[in-house]
Amino acid sequence: MADVQTASPPPSEPGVPRKRRLWRPMLIMIAVVLLIVAIIAGVKFVQISALIAQSKLPLPAAVVTAMPVPYADWQPSVSAVGSMKAVRGVDVTTEVGGIVRTLGFTPGQQVAAQALLVQLNADADLAQLHSLEATADLAGIVLKRNKAQLAVNAVSHAQVDTDTADLKAKLAAAEQQRALVAKKTIRAPFAGRIGITGVNPGQYLNPGDKIATLQTFDPIYIDFNVPQNQLGSIAIGQQVLVTADGLSEQTFTGRISTVDTQFDPTTRNVTVEATVENPRQSLVPGMFARAVVNSGASQRYLTVPQTSVTYNPYGTTVFIATSSKNDKGEEVLSAQQTFIKTGPTRGDQVAIVSGVKEGDLLITSGQMKLKNGSPVKVDNRAAPLNDPAPTPQEH
Repeated sequence: MADVQTASPPPSEPGVPRKRRLWRPMLIMIAVVLLIVAIIAGVKFVQISALIAQSKLPLPAAVVTAMPVPYADWQPSVSAVGSMKAVRGVDVTTEVGGIVRTLGFTPGQQVAAQALLVQLNADADLAQLHSLEATADLAGIVLKRNKAQLAVNAVSHAQVDTDTADLKAKLAAAEQQRALVAKKTIRAPFAGRIGITGVNPGQYLNPGDKIATLQTFDPIYIDFNVPQNQLGSIAIGQQVLVTADGLSEQTFTGRISTVDTQFDPTTRNVTVEATVENPRQSLVPGMFARAVVNSGASQRYLTVPQTSVTYNPYGTTVFIATSSKNDKGEEVLSAQQTFIKTGPTRGDQVAIVSGVKEGDLLITSGQMKLKNGSPVKVDNRAAPLNDPAPTPQEH
């Protein structure tokens, strides 16, 4: 049996130590790592240098709108919303039932007092009236004859008394029937404008059925509510200026005619009623309107748009644009935040009591992106609304 020989590892190369072969890969790896670290450090150095250089550049100016703060005259007033109400207005109805024979009006027209509105069929009632009148006439003849006979003692006094009572009863019955016939003719209780009706000839009306609405338009009332703390500014005879949606080009003049006798216990408001001249009958009962009551002498306030004021928990502020010179000697504007105290408001405006002075360049919009010292550039092409009495816009 032949001997099996096991392969043995080749002998080491002469002159090459084993440790040297192990350190070579490690040195290469360390060099690669150091190279990567150097590259990253270089990139970061460039980025940080750019950020430092950028931070030294001036901030771009924020575009805002601005205006010098002016003084304006303010008229103290009480403003409220209310509803128009007819001085006289009723739903025309019928007291008795019947079939409509004729309509005496056209919806929307002006009617005079006692003008015929509706005529109900009264043929049967008229016939009954004629019968009762004939019966009363007969009773009158009988009474006259018996009185003549009483003079010659042909009848007793009791008979004459009975005849007298009978005549009165028959006259009363005829008068009652005459009143019923009159109720079949429905007339306007006062002059005014008659509204839309749903009644037609031939239709049967029950007692109390609505025929149409009759309203007077000139003059007309406006009722509005005033808070308890403003009641001292209200007096009978005081002038009231009234405007209404849809009639924005017109201002109507009236005077306070009545102040209610009690306040609403829930809202603590009192109802005030003013009589308004309405010659063109433009104001209609039920219309929503605004009432302004001027009270006292006018006052002067620094006046700015409400959009320029910022309300914060720590106070009310505005931004003032102040002028200064930069390193190049150029004039630049910067924003400075200022605390203020506001007064009354009107329309798009608010009064400033303290914190700014006349002529200060007030930033009116764009202030939400500002802080103290922010450079600004004024562009008033999109200036905010600044109207003391803006007109509502219909969309």
